[in-house]
Amino acid sequence: MTDPQAFQVDLHGVVDLLARHLYSGERVYLRELMQNGVDAITARRSLDPQCPATVRIRTLPDGGLSVTDSGVGLTAAEAAELLATVGRSSKRDADLGMAREEYLGQFGIGLLSAFMVADRIELTSRSARDPQALAVCWIGHADGSYELTELDPEASAQVPEGSTVLLRPRRDAEHWLEVDTVVGLAEEFGSLLPVDLAVEVPLDDGSDTRVWRRITEPELPWQVEHPSAAHRSVALTRYCERALGFTPLAAIDLEVPLAGVSGVAYVLPSAVPPGGGGTHRVYLKRMLLGTRVEGLLPEWAFFVRCVIDASGLRPTASREQLYSDEVLLVTQEALAQTIRDWLLTTLESDSGVATEFVRTHHLAVRSLALSDDTMLDLAARILPYETTDGTLTLDEVAAQHGTVIYAPTLEEYKRIAPVARAQQMAVVNAGYVYDADLLGRLAHRRPGTVRPLATGDIAQVLTPVSPERELATLDAVAAGNTVLADQDCELVLRTFEPAELPAVLLHDRDGDHQRELRRVQEQADDLWGDVLAGFAKPVAARQLVLNDSAPLVRDLLAAPPGEVFEAGLQSLYVSALLLAGEPLRARESALMTGSMAALLRAGLAGTPAPQDDSEEDPR
Repeated sequence: MTDPQAFQVDLHGVVDLLARHLYSGERVYLRELMQNGVDAITARRSLDPQCPATVRIRTLPDGGLSVTDSGVGLTAAEAAELLATVGRSSKRDADLGMAREEYLGQFGIGLLSAFMVADRIELTSRSARDPQALAVCWIGHADGSYELTELDPEASAQVPEGSTVLLRPRRDAEHWLEVDTVVGLAEEFGSLLPVDLAVEVPLDDGSDTRVWRRITEPELPWQVEHPSAAHRSVALTRYCERALGFTPLAAIDLEVPLAGVSGVAYVLPSAVPPGGGGTHRVYLKRMLLGTRVEGLLPEWAFFVRCVIDASGLRPTASREQLYSDEVLLVTQEALAQTIRDWLLTTLESDSGVATEFVRTHHLAVRSLALSDDTMLDLAARILPYETTDGTLTLDEVAAQHGTVIYAPTLEEYKRIAPVARAQQMAVVNAGYVYDADLLGRLAHRRPGTVRPLATGDIAQVLTPVSPERELATLDAVAAGNTVLADQDCELVLRTFEPAELPAVLLHDRDGDHQRELRRVQEQADDLWGDVLAGFAKPVAARQLVLNDSAPLVRDLLAAPPGEVFEAGLQSLYVSALLLAGEPLRARESALMTGSMAALLRAGLAGTPAPQDDSEEDPR
């Protein structure tokens, strides 16, 4: 039996894997180095709670970068264990006996990520756990080789406890180590870290003087004590403007002790489309996980952007999204409940925030009402709807008219709105996002008081013509029915307001469904035709209701049968379709073209031919 052999690792391939597949790009190298520093400080605090907690980042004149921390440091044995093998777990688990949840990252992988921007990494470290241990110097190269040496006692004495990482940039990565880039990355990833993080920057006066710029805030912005609630509100607003770039409509405190979550949900000041941009700024143990973290809140909460810090949630391998587990699910439910409670409390008040929220984020209320009965009842009470009787809430429609009748589509509403408005009949427009589903759900919750519009609702408010007029137009109506037979449409003569509206097309959703079923049945083979016949029901044809109050209709009905009569009636039919907002199919387009051609021919037939003025004036 042969001796076991170890795999050979191509460091170039590993670095490429990190840069192209694990991490989002080179910019995370500084985050990984800061994580290592913070973890080292956390480890040292377990030995000395009063130890200094500093991380200092300095750009060097030769283009290099140094990152120095006051952490626990490394002995030669620890450095060999951590840095000689790629992916080796930190000594902190075994040697220090501390849970992984105390730390942000993994030291070896974090340091290795620096090869995304550097060809050479130099680590100088002195242990705080073993004061007698000599300082060590580890130098790693992009080709996979490294050197590890112990400094002599005199040199070791000059090295402070902690670690310093020195990077030498790759030829194509110098810009990642420039001072402006480093400051931007440090502020983005490390502004909330629980240590004193600073970057050395030049003064703006053009001199060679350099100063330390403090990056971190001493406390989480939402946990800072303020003299009053008003002062706190102003401070949270300013933080939102800095971190998220907008002035919020309101701020909602978030807290989930089980997952160590705290933070703020900021209500957006302007409307966003449903499902658009439900991403949030998430910190894990005060290190930025990502600015566009998904899956933290339900889809209906698209009106807020959160900034949270968590100690109990787990990151994915790239540490840029949250790992889905039971803790995350509990956190999502708790955060959703907090935002829902705030929403109900706010909307039930008469505050300016409530008014502005409904004006801006009514879609969010509608979305939540689809799955929440309490919000459904509240939506019926506060949300304004377009109706033929003006802008009203659903409860106001019910109070004034007894029954809430709604048109499920915008096309149906446009079709009947002029007639219903003239007859003082209230119809709710449910043709916008979520409205038809919301009204349908309300109809199940309030049976008998909410229902969709039916053909009979409009037909019963249209006034029949007198018997004499009906008899006088009997032949014309019969001829019209023959013309419209191919359109599956019945011609009806009524009088209604407004008189300027010559015709309206009436049909309902059940009728449309049955007509489509009948069309499919006719095209299917015998077997499927018989199956579909079992679902078919007798259904009245669509009705083209002509308005006998309109002069155009009276002129048409008085016209003799023939091409002009047929073309005029077909034109009214197409106009009624367009009035309803329906698209013209090929058949209707051909009908419109044919009717216009017939009317044009009839008009030109009675027009005298133009005189020929081409002859010269004899004068």
